[in-house]
Amino acid sequence: MAKDLQTLIRLNEWTVDERRRELGDVLASLDSLENGLHRLQDELAREQHAVQASPNEAGFFYGNYAAAVIQRRHHLNHGIAQMEAKVAEARDRLDEAYRELKKFEIAQENRDFELAQEIGRQEQSESDEMGLQVHRMKHG
Repeated sequence: MAKDLQTLIRLNEWTVDERRRELGDVLASLDSLENGLHRLQDELAREQHAVQASPNEAGFFYGNYAAAVIQRRHHLNHGIAQMEAKVAEARDRLDEAYRELKKFEIAQENRDFELAQEIGRQEQSESDEMGLQVHRMKHG
């Protein structure tokens, strides 16, 4: 029976590791989107600086550029919001897998403790029996 729990513990450890990898992948995707948003903001700041430096030449094109930046920012923010929801889901799955693992680990610890207690009782009983036999032999 204890062997069965060890198998379940290993299976649940694997599941926890898999959920950690999934969370890591989702967090990496979120980080990539956030970096894309930061790069877009940096690019926008550079373009605004260029427009200020030469408003006559760049001003004509800036309106279209600004509209495209707004569109890209909207898509990135939408992607970030979706990815944050996926991160929350991945964390929930990891938490559930971890709780399941702990349940089996605690059950195994309890079984191990009970087995150790039983072995201790048996050893004590055998020791007591040997003591009684020695006593009987000396006084018998």
